[in-house]
Amino acid sequence: MMNLDKLVQSLHPLERKVLPVLDRQQSLPAICAASSLKEVEVVRALQWLENKKLVRVDTTSADVVALDKNGELYQKTGLPERRFLRSLGDKELSVDKVAEKAKLSRDELNICLGLLRKKALIHLSKDKGLKVKLTDQGKTALGKEFLEERFLRKDFPVLVSGLAPEEKAALDALRARRAIVRVDQQKSRTITLLPLGKQLLELGVRDEKVIDALTPQIILSGEWKKKPIRRYDVAVHVPKITGGRRHFVSDAINHIKRIWLTMGFQEMTGTIVQPAFWNMDALYIPQDHPAREMQDTFFLKHPNKALLPKDLVPKVKAVHEYGGTTGSTGWQQPWSEEKARELLLRTHNTVLSAQAIARLRENDLPAKFFSVQKVFRNETLDWKHLFEFYQVEGIVVDPNANLRNLQAYVREFFLKMGFKDVRLRPSHFPYTEPSMEVDVLHPVKNEWVELGGAGIFRPEVVQPLFGKAVPVLAWGLGMERIITDQYKITDLRDVYKNDLQQLREAKLWVN
Repeated sequence: MMNLDKLVQSLHPLERKVLPVLDRQQSLPAICAASSLKEVEVVRALQWLENKKLVRVDTTSADVVALDKNGELYQKTGLPERRFLRSLGDKELSVDKVAEKAKLSRDELNICLGLLRKKALIHLSKDKGLKVKLTDQGKTALGKEFLEERFLRKDFPVLVSGLAPEEKAALDALRARRAIVRVDQQKSRTITLLPLGKQLLELGVRDEKVIDALTPQIILSGEWKKKPIRRYDVAVHVPKITGGRRHFVSDAINHIKRIWLTMGFQEMTGTIVQPAFWNMDALYIPQDHPAREMQDTFFLKHPNKALLPKDLVPKVKAVHEYGGTTGSTGWQQPWSEEKARELLLRTHNTVLSAQAIARLRENDLPAKFFSVQKVFRNETLDWKHLFEFYQVEGIVVDPNANLRNLQAYVREFFLKMGFKDVRLRPSHFPYTEPSMEVDVLHPVKNEWVELGGAGIFRPEVVQPLFGKAVPVLAWGLGMERIITDQYKITDLRDVYKNDLQQLREAKLWVN
């Protein structure tokens, strides 16, 4: 820490005004009055003084009752129910007449009827309209003060902690009504001079004019020679300034893309809205599969139908109905072109893989593609499910590809993402055979976690699209689940909560 003389020289003009009054005043309002500064200026000065360890600021908060706009009115005119009782007297009057005499609004009238009837102070009858009269308890109440009335006579604001039980009951009753009282949280600061601050005061810190910022005018006029220049302490704590940066999800997407690009893959792109033909039928998903139901998939209403590729429709229809020329028996049920034309939000990026295969020719092989794009599922939102998320998709179209190659590609990707080990478990998907779940070894929990699926496309998928059956390695991985450990997220909903501190502190990927 710099010596005392240098510390005095580093004080800001606001600090010079505030510090001398702290040996006499400890509350924020008193310091403002003694220093003739605005509250925001005093608070700023106290923050700087605290950073220099000259003062300690203790902040306490308390619940305080304050009058709202109706409460201020009722302090002057009385509560509506009191005016209601007084206007009624010993007579039986119509409700409208009471409202007129007591000058009650329709809302106030309804409140009075409910409150007074609940307390058995009035009796209502329907004799040529709604009429009201006092009960015996009501007549007695004319000469007694309500708890709520007594409460409103207090000198507000009032600390909640200092209220007696009956006063808290009155407070609860008034809070249930519109704009009579409100409870605010009031913060108070107590400022204490620390030993170092006392030492500075003994040196004689005073409010003197110092040059706080050098300007061309000050330099040219020579004024800098006549006044002391404030010394800047470069080691003092200052608020952290965070620059702009990408959202960590965008950063993760770029990192994932670079991994596949360095492995020789080409990126696939496509539209979010797709026909069921590409999303389901081209992938040999039967037309009665549960995934096609509204509770699993988002279908479009306008427009709700798409045009289909005429050259592929007969081939896909044949495969579904009887297996076509693949040697399969198909699904042994009629295939509807109308159902295949239904538009939906893509449920997986495998739709892009199907379209990529359909564009390939014999001399394009071998070919490798990937995509990192959004997909949509009609899921219930919870800690491990999202209805809109990114999927990492990949395919390798190669006559010489095999299951060991698939395992190698998936393993290499996850190792580059920071996971210790990868395993493939037998499973089932309609469009791959063999099919596998992809598990990774959790880097912290040291247990296996499922993060996607993989397999080799069935001939029923590849042959109609490409013209003949060739091995196509394929995988689909949930991106959000892959990146949660990087950001210490345990609830998938937190990936997109847009918390500023989380966005500023998120660890970037190292490439």
